Amino acid sequence: MPEIKENLIAIRPRAYIIAIFLAVLICALTPFNNVYRNATPLGGGYFPLAPFYLLFWLTVITALARKLFKIKTLLSGTELVFTWGLMILVSGIAYTGFARTFFINLTAPYYFASVENRWQEVLHPFLPKNLFPQDGSAIEMLYNGIDGGQDMGWLELVSKIPWHTWAVPFLSWGLFIFICYFLILSLIHMITRQAMENERMNFPLLIVPKMMQSALDQNKLSSFFGNRFLLIGLGIPICLHLLNGLNFYFPSFPHINTLILAGPYFPQQGILTGFIKLKLYFYPAFIGFAFLASKQVSFSFWFFFILGAFFTGVLSVAGYSFPASELGTTFGPTLASPEETQMIGAFIVFAIFLVWLARFHFIEITKNALKFGQGNHKSNHIDDTLAFWGTVSGFITLVIWFSFHGVSIFQSIILIIFFILFTMVATRVICQGGVTYFTLTVAPLDAVNTIFGLKIFSSVALILAGISQKILFVDLRESVAPSILHARRITRHAKGQGKIAITILLAMFLCLLVSAIAMILLCYRYGIRELQLDWATRTTVSMYNNLFPLLQNSMEQGDSIKLFAAAGAVLMGILVICYHRFYWWPLHPIGYLMVYSSAMKILWLSFFIGWIFNTLCMRYGGVILFKKMRYFFVGLIMGDFLIGGTWAVIGFFTEYGYQVLPT
Repeated sequence: MPEIKENLIAIRPRAYIIAIFLAVLICALTPFNNVYRNATPLGGGYFPLAPFYLLFWLTVITALARKLFKIKTLLSGTELVFTWGLMILVSGIAYTGFARTFFINLTAPYYFASVENRWQEVLHPFLPKNLFPQDGSAIEMLYNGIDGGQDMGWLELVSKIPWHTWAVPFLSWGLFIFICYFLILSLIHMITRQAMENERMNFPLLIVPKMMQSALDQNKLSSFFGNRFLLIGLGIPICLHLLNGLNFYFPSFPHINTLILAGPYFPQQGILTGFIKLKLYFYPAFIGFAFLASKQVSFSFWFFFILGAFFTGVLSVAGYSFPASELGTTFGPTLASPEETQMIGAFIVFAIFLVWLARFHFIEITKNALKFGQGNHKSNHIDDTLAFWGTVSGFITLVIWFSFHGVSIFQSIILIIFFILFTMVATRVICQGGVTYFTLTVAPLDAVNTIFGLKIFSSVALILAGISQKILFVDLRESVAPSILHARRITRHAKGQGKIAITILLAMFLCLLVSAIAMILLCYRYGIRELQLDWATRTTVSMYNNLFPLLQNSMEQGDSIKLFAAAGAVLMGILVICYHRFYWWPLHPIGYLMVYSSAMKILWLSFFIGWIFNTLCMRYGGVILFKKMRYFFVGLIMGDFLIGGTWAVIGFFTEYGYQVLPT
């Protein structure tokens, strides 16, 4: 049967230039807006504010130019969505994905060292000098600000910063981060065809921009924005946040509460004790995303969250008490109780399941890669082969980087495998579930500890593992991996896949550099102590505090941790088997992976409401009603982000900013 050739769409140079320019601009402004102003984050999560706000206005400008000036080729819908995808990919680098904690990670062991904590005696001998700044006065100025820095112009401030102190550490860590980005980019390219063609994975976070793209390309943008369901949806968040925003600046205006503390309505003891911290967050945009996700996924997210809270109560009533000391030393950002370590087993089994699903795809890629250059000229095979060798070379280069800094090859391989495992599973949860805000419960090192024990690491390896994990692989709220997969989905029918991949890599490199410069300027001007960096400082100090006892003696996990990890593995095994074998099975495994994530404390109600409306539409109105109501929920998303973007612009010029979305 002859191969059907797709009509590929060209992305012109102007789209690349605009995308990179706007991406760099976002990364330059984000630290000031997020850290200093503490306004609504410009970048954050996997459907960040600034990129969509810019996409909306670029779409409007393109449509107006077409109508008023008869310019038909300013930007196509595909080019606009590509621009949006590239902005999303790099916007997180400027905040939680990199800049928010990077400089604190490198300076905390020196700045917070004291006689009491003995860091200088125990930690400092194992810190590679080329990875950390060695000038104590430069570190002091980073936390306290340059004397008179707030009164200096930006150019004068640049001349006062001790750049020589940061040159070697930033080059060393910059190489590490760039290799990681290259490895992730190659790995995502390798699994793209499996996700999009073999599994036909849904991408709920792409539905809104794709609808805008389609409307623009078909010259139906006016009817799209004029849809009455969409306008009603737009009106709800705009009115809500217009009123609340005015109340923020002028307290005489009324305020509509979007957060209800439900915990006080539950008893402190008994089977409902797991609900004593329950909160009800109302975010229209998240309700919209939940409606657009599949019913199975939306149902699973809120169902498992409620089930997890019940499980806490069941353990309490049954008299099973597992003290937090059973955890030993942990690195999970929100890990608080032994039962949450179920996620260790669940993540590993789900990763194995994903590999099993893609086994034929991986076998095909490997065979083509080993025969590369022997007459195989199919474009998709060439792309997969380059991605395969890119993944292999990236992995080997990362092993060499760790080995150069004193980590053995075996330790490096174990560490990188678990970093990749957690990143890939998180990517599936985010892209398939339409999760805009994601947090890990357990960290990769927690899984290594449970399976092998941390004794397999030398002191240097343990420190580098903890720091490298903290820099890129533990707080996955703004990881580049899911955004790369989104970008691949957006450009799947575009010409020049090699050019697109190089552009993505170049954009990540430029934004890494710009974000670092923007953040270091901000820190030396105001001082970390005066900025909104309490969370970053606290979590970094906590990471070093966790490393300290491991360097002196091994702190073993309690037996309950291995028990819960095994239980999580068994339960996930049952879930993936039922999900794969029974078409009627109502639960999706990724719902279980989110049960203890702090993100679900914010998102669970949105998924419940979205699932309710999705179910009612399909049951009583079928596909026709669903397609109509889809515009209403798209309106909720657009309204939240448009009013959020407007308040973000206002907040950029005021002392304080009203926050529409969670930080």
